Amino acid sequence: MSARSYSPPYRRALGYAGLILMAAIFIFPFVFSVANSFKSDAQATNDAINLVPHPASLAAWRQIFGYGPAAATTNFPLWLFNSVFLSVCITVGRVFLDSLAGYSLARLRFRGRKLIFGFIIGTLAVPSVVLMIPTFLILKQFGIFNSYEAMILPMLVDVTGIFLMRQFFLQVPDALEEAGRVDGANIWQIYWRLILPVVRPGLVALTIISFQASWNQFMFYLVATVSPKYFTLVTGLANIVGGGLSAGNQYPLKLGASVLTILPMVIMFVVLQRYFVRGGTAGSVKG
Repeated sequence: MSARSYSPPYRRALGYAGLILMAAIFIFPFVFSVANSFKSDAQATNDAINLVPHPASLAAWRQIFGYGPAAATTNFPLWLFNSVFLSVCITVGRVFLDSLAGYSLARLRFRGRKLIFGFIIGTLAVPSVVLMIPTFLILKQFGIFNSYEAMILPMLVDVTGIFLMRQFFLQVPDALEEAGRVDGANIWQIYWRLILPVVRPGLVALTIISFQASWNQFMFYLVATVSPKYFTLVTGLANIVGGGLSAGNQYPLKLGASVLTILPMVIMFVVLQRYFVRGGTAGSVKG
Protein backbone atom coordinates (compact mmCIF):
# COMPACT_ATOMS: atom_id res chain seq x y z
CA MET A 1 0.00 0.00 0.00
CA SER A 2 1.42 3.38 -1.00
CA ALA A 3 1.81 6.19 1.49
CA ARG A 4 -0.59 8.32 -0.54
CA SER A 5 -3.49 5.82 -0.34
CA TYR A 6 -3.04 5.16 3.40
CA SER A 7 -5.53 6.95 5.62
CA PRO A 8 -4.85 7.22 9.39
CA PRO A 9 -7.60 5.77 11.63
CA TYR A 10 -8.40 9.12 13.20
CA ARG A 11 -9.14 10.65 9.79
CA ARG A 12 -11.50 7.83 8.97
CA ALA A 13 -13.15 8.24 12.37
CA LEU A 14 -13.58 11.98 11.79
CA GLY A 15 -15.02 11.29 8.35
CA TYR A 16 -17.58 8.83 9.70
CA ALA A 17 -18.43 11.19 12.55
CA GLY A 18 -19.07 13.98 10.05
CA LEU A 19 -21.27 11.72 7.93
CA ILE A 20 -23.26 10.61 10.99
CA LEU A 21 -23.71 14.23 12.07
CA MET A 22 -24.94 15.29 8.64
CA ALA A 23 -27.29 12.29 8.48
CA ALA A 24 -28.69 13.16 11.91
CA ILE A 25 -29.29 16.78 10.82
CA PHE A 26 -31.21 15.66 7.75
CA ILE A 27 -33.18 12.92 9.55
CA PHE A 28 -34.13 14.97 12.62
CA PRO A 29 -36.99 16.95 10.96
CA PHE A 30 -38.59 13.69 9.83
CA VAL A 31 -38.26 12.12 13.31
CA PHE A 32 -39.54 15.36 14.86
CA SER A 33 -42.64 15.30 12.63
CA VAL A 34 -43.39 11.63 13.34
CA ALA A 35 -43.00 12.07 17.11
CA ASN A 36 -45.22 15.16 17.30
CA SER A 37 -47.91 13.60 15.11
CA PHE A 38 -48.56 11.16 17.99
CA LYS A 39 -49.07 13.93 20.55
CA SER A 40 -52.15 15.86 21.53
CA ASP A 41 -52.48 19.40 20.22
CA ALA A 42 -51.67 20.90 23.62
CA GLN A 43 -48.66 18.65 24.17
CA ALA A 44 -47.23 19.36 20.72
CA THR A 45 -47.65 23.10 21.32
CA ASN A 46 -46.08 23.17 24.79
CA ASP A 47 -43.43 20.44 24.48
CA ALA A 48 -42.56 20.05 20.81
CA ILE A 49 -38.86 19.26 21.30
CA ASN A 50 -39.51 16.12 23.36
CA LEU A 51 -39.40 13.21 20.87
CA VAL A 52 -41.20 10.77 23.19
CA PRO A 53 -44.97 11.35 23.24
CA HIS A 54 -46.34 10.95 26.78
CA PRO A 55 -49.04 9.91 26.54
CA ALA A 56 -49.19 8.89 22.88
CA SER A 57 -52.29 10.00 20.99
CA LEU A 58 -53.71 8.74 17.69
CA ALA A 59 -56.15 11.63 17.32
CA ALA A 60 -54.26 13.23 14.43
CA TRP A 61 -53.95 9.96 12.51
CA ARG A 62 -57.64 9.19 13.04
CA GLN A 63 -58.45 12.52 11.41
CA ILE A 64 -56.00 11.84 8.58
CA PHE A 65 -57.61 8.51 7.76
CA GLY A 66 -61.17 9.79 7.92
CA TYR A 67 -62.17 9.86 11.57
CA GLY A 68 -62.51 12.69 14.03
CA PRO A 69 -63.97 16.22 14.05
CA ALA A 70 -61.68 17.60 11.32
CA ALA A 71 -62.11 14.67 8.93
CA ALA A 72 -64.87 16.34 6.91
CA THR A 73 -62.77 19.48 6.57
CA THR A 74 -59.52 17.83 5.59
CA ASN A 75 -60.66 14.77 3.57
CA PHE A 76 -57.21 13.18 3.53
CA PRO A 77 -58.34 9.94 1.84
CA LEU A 78 -59.48 11.93 -1.21
CA TRP A 79 -56.26 13.98 -1.22
CA LEU A 80 -54.22 10.79 -1.02
CA PHE A 81 -56.17 9.29 -3.92
CA ASN A 82 -55.65 12.43 -6.02
CA SER A 83 -51.91 12.44 -5.31
CA VAL A 84 -51.49 8.77 -6.22
CA PHE A 85 -53.75 8.96 -9.29
CA LEU A 86 -52.12 12.09 -10.71
CA SER A 87 -48.57 10.95 -9.96
CA VAL A 88 -49.07 7.55 -11.59
CA CYS A 89 -50.74 8.99 -14.71
CA ILE A 90 -48.14 11.72 -15.15
CA THR A 91 -45.21 9.38 -14.49
CA VAL A 92 -46.41 6.75 -16.97
CA GLY A 93 -47.06 9.44 -19.59
CA ARG A 94 -43.69 11.10 -19.08
CA VAL A 95 -41.71 7.87 -19.20
CA PHE A 96 -43.40 6.87 -22.46
CA LEU A 97 -43.46 10.24 -24.24
CA ASP A 98 -40.07 11.49 -23.01
CA SER A 99 -38.43 8.24 -24.07
CA LEU A 100 -40.06 8.50 -27.50
CA ALA A 101 -38.85 12.07 -27.92
CA GLY A 102 -35.39 11.22 -26.61
CA TYR A 103 -35.10 8.27 -28.99
CA SER A 104 -36.17 10.40 -31.95
CA LEU A 105 -33.65 13.13 -31.16
CA ALA A 106 -30.81 10.68 -30.48
CA ARG A 107 -31.24 7.89 -33.03
CA LEU A 108 -33.32 9.12 -35.95
CA ARG A 109 -31.70 11.17 -38.72
CA PHE A 110 -33.91 13.97 -40.00
CA ARG A 111 -33.43 17.58 -41.07
CA GLY A 112 -33.61 20.12 -38.27
CA ARG A 113 -33.01 17.61 -35.48
CA LYS A 114 -30.35 19.71 -33.74
CA LEU A 115 -32.40 22.87 -34.14
CA ILE A 116 -35.44 21.23 -32.55
CA PHE A 117 -33.32 19.93 -29.69
CA GLY A 118 -31.88 23.42 -29.20
CA PHE A 119 -35.37 24.93 -28.95
CA ILE A 120 -36.39 22.25 -26.44
CA ILE A 121 -33.35 22.92 -24.25
CA GLY A 122 -33.93 26.66 -24.63
CA THR A 123 -37.28 26.37 -22.85
CA LEU A 124 -35.36 25.60 -19.65
CA ALA A 125 -34.34 29.28 -19.57
CA VAL A 126 -38.00 30.35 -19.22
CA PRO A 127 -39.09 30.56 -15.55
CA SER A 128 -42.08 28.35 -14.84
CA VAL A 129 -43.85 31.21 -13.06
CA VAL A 130 -43.98 33.15 -16.35
CA LEU A 131 -45.98 30.32 -17.93
CA MET A 132 -48.68 30.16 -15.25
CA ILE A 133 -51.05 32.76 -16.73
CA PRO A 134 -50.71 31.48 -20.35
CA THR A 135 -51.33 27.95 -19.07
CA PHE A 136 -54.45 29.09 -17.24
CA LEU A 137 -55.79 30.85 -20.35
CA ILE A 138 -55.13 27.79 -22.55
CA LEU A 139 -56.90 25.49 -20.09
CA LYS A 140 -59.90 27.84 -20.05
CA GLN A 141 -59.90 28.05 -23.85
CA PHE A 142 -59.96 24.26 -24.20
CA GLY A 143 -62.68 23.94 -21.59
CA ILE A 144 -60.77 21.61 -19.27
CA PHE A 145 -60.01 24.02 -16.43
CA ASN A 146 -60.73 22.60 -12.97
CA SER A 147 -60.50 18.95 -13.99
CA TYR A 148 -58.13 16.02 -13.82
CA GLU A 149 -57.34 16.54 -17.51
CA ALA A 150 -56.10 20.06 -16.73
CA MET A 151 -53.78 18.67 -14.04
CA ILE A 152 -52.41 15.80 -16.15
CA LEU A 153 -52.17 16.77 -19.83
CA PRO A 154 -49.80 19.79 -19.56
CA MET A 155 -47.39 17.74 -17.44
CA LEU A 156 -47.14 14.65 -19.66
CA VAL A 157 -43.94 15.86 -21.35
CA ASP A 158 -40.91 17.24 -19.55
CA VAL A 159 -37.78 18.83 -21.02
CA THR A 160 -35.51 17.34 -18.37
CA GLY A 161 -36.85 13.86 -19.13
CA ILE A 162 -36.30 14.30 -22.87
CA PHE A 163 -32.72 15.43 -22.32
CA LEU A 164 -32.02 12.58 -19.89
CA MET A 165 -33.38 9.89 -22.21
CA ARG A 166 -31.55 11.37 -25.21
CA GLN A 167 -28.28 11.05 -23.33
CA PHE A 168 -28.98 7.40 -22.61
CA PHE A 169 -30.00 6.60 -26.17
CA LEU A 170 -26.80 8.19 -27.48
CA GLN A 171 -24.81 5.53 -25.62
CA VAL A 172 -26.53 2.59 -27.33
CA PRO A 173 -24.23 1.01 -29.96
CA ASP A 174 -25.33 1.45 -33.56
CA ALA A 175 -24.70 -2.27 -34.11
CA LEU A 176 -27.78 -3.08 -32.02
CA GLU A 177 -30.08 -1.15 -34.35
CA GLU A 178 -28.36 -2.52 -37.44
CA ALA A 179 -28.89 -6.06 -36.18
CA GLY A 180 -32.58 -5.29 -35.70
CA ARG A 181 -32.92 -3.94 -39.23
CA VAL A 182 -31.19 -7.02 -40.65
CA ASP A 183 -33.76 -9.15 -38.84
CA GLY A 184 -36.57 -7.13 -40.44
CA ALA A 185 -37.64 -5.07 -37.43
CA ASN A 186 -39.24 -1.68 -38.00
CA ILE A 187 -38.48 1.52 -36.03
CA TRP A 188 -41.12 0.84 -33.39
CA GLN A 189 -39.92 -2.74 -32.81
CA ILE A 190 -36.31 -1.60 -32.55
CA TYR A 191 -37.27 1.09 -30.04
CA TRP A 192 -39.59 -1.10 -27.94
CA ARG A 193 -37.86 -4.49 -28.00
CA LEU A 194 -34.17 -3.70 -28.47
CA ILE A 195 -33.33 -0.20 -27.24
CA LEU A 196 -35.59 0.30 -24.21
CA PRO A 197 -34.31 -2.77 -22.30
CA VAL A 198 -30.74 -1.46 -22.74
CA VAL A 199 -31.55 1.94 -21.20
CA ARG A 200 -33.48 0.54 -18.24
CA PRO A 201 -31.42 2.52 -15.67
CA GLY A 202 -32.44 5.71 -17.47
CA LEU A 203 -36.10 4.69 -17.38
CA VAL A 204 -35.87 4.03 -13.64
CA ALA A 205 -34.17 7.39 -13.06
CA LEU A 206 -36.84 9.14 -15.14
CA THR A 207 -39.57 7.32 -13.20
CA ILE A 208 -38.19 8.57 -9.89
CA ILE A 209 -37.75 12.13 -11.13
CA SER A 210 -41.21 12.26 -12.73
CA PHE A 211 -42.99 10.75 -9.73
CA GLN A 212 -41.24 13.14 -7.36
CA ALA A 213 -42.06 16.16 -9.52
CA SER A 214 -45.74 15.26 -9.87
CA TRP A 215 -46.14 14.17 -6.24
CA ASN A 216 -44.62 17.41 -4.90
CA GLN A 217 -46.23 19.68 -7.51
CA PHE A 218 -47.93 22.68 -5.95
CA MET A 219 -48.11 25.83 -8.04
CA PHE A 220 -49.40 24.27 -11.26
CA TYR A 221 -52.19 22.36 -9.48
CA LEU A 222 -53.37 25.61 -7.90
CA VAL A 223 -53.49 27.25 -11.34
CA ALA A 224 -55.21 24.30 -13.05
CA THR A 225 -57.98 23.81 -10.45
CA VAL A 226 -60.07 25.75 -8.01
CA SER A 227 -62.31 23.10 -6.41
CA PRO A 228 -61.24 21.46 -3.10
CA LYS A 229 -62.15 18.04 -4.52
CA TYR A 230 -58.99 18.25 -6.66
CA PHE A 231 -56.70 18.91 -3.69
CA THR A 232 -53.64 16.70 -3.44
CA LEU A 233 -51.74 16.02 -0.23
CA VAL A 234 -49.44 18.94 -0.98
CA THR A 235 -52.12 21.49 -1.83
CA GLY A 236 -54.40 20.19 0.92
CA LEU A 237 -51.61 20.48 3.48
CA ALA A 238 -50.92 24.03 2.29
CA ASN A 239 -54.61 24.79 2.83
CA ILE A 240 -54.39 23.52 6.41
CA VAL A 241 -51.20 25.43 7.18
CA GLY A 242 -52.65 28.56 5.58
CA GLY A 243 -55.66 28.55 7.92
CA GLY A 244 -58.01 25.96 6.48
CA LEU A 245 -58.63 24.71 10.03
CA SER A 246 -59.49 27.08 12.85
CA ALA A 247 -59.77 24.78 15.87
CA GLY A 248 -56.44 25.08 17.68
CA ASN A 249 -52.98 24.94 16.21
CA GLN A 250 -53.48 21.39 14.87
CA TYR A 251 -49.72 20.76 14.90
CA PRO A 252 -50.04 16.94 15.17
CA LEU A 253 -52.44 16.90 12.22
CA LYS A 254 -50.21 19.11 10.10
CA LEU A 255 -47.03 17.19 10.92
CA GLY A 256 -48.75 13.83 10.39
CA ALA A 257 -49.95 15.03 6.99
CA SER A 258 -46.42 16.15 6.10
CA VAL A 259 -45.10 12.68 7.04
CA LEU A 260 -47.74 11.08 4.84
CA THR A 261 -46.67 13.39 2.02
CA ILE A 262 -42.97 12.60 2.36
CA LEU A 263 -43.19 8.86 3.06
CA PRO A 264 -43.88 7.58 -0.51
CA MET A 265 -40.88 9.45 -1.88
CA VAL A 266 -38.63 8.12 0.88
CA ILE A 267 -39.75 4.55 0.18
CA MET A 268 -39.31 4.94 -3.57
CA PHE A 269 -35.84 6.43 -3.25
CA VAL A 270 -34.66 3.76 -0.79
CA VAL A 271 -35.91 0.95 -3.04
CA LEU A 272 -34.63 2.41 -6.32
CA GLN A 273 -31.63 4.48 -5.25
CA ARG A 274 -29.04 2.17 -6.83
CA TYR A 275 -30.78 2.48 -10.21
CA PHE A 276 -31.10 6.23 -9.74
CA VAL A 277 -27.38 6.70 -9.00
CA ARG A 278 -26.41 4.40 -11.86
CA GLY A 279 -28.77 6.16 -14.22
CA GLY A 280 -27.68 9.66 -13.23
CA THR A 281 -24.00 8.92 -13.81
CA ALA A 282 -24.45 6.88 -16.97
CA GLY A 283 -26.57 9.51 -18.66
CA SER A 284 -23.82 12.12 -18.39
CA VAL A 285 -21.11 10.21 -20.21
CA LYS A 286 -21.84 11.21 -23.81
CA GLY A 287 -23.18 14.53 -25.07
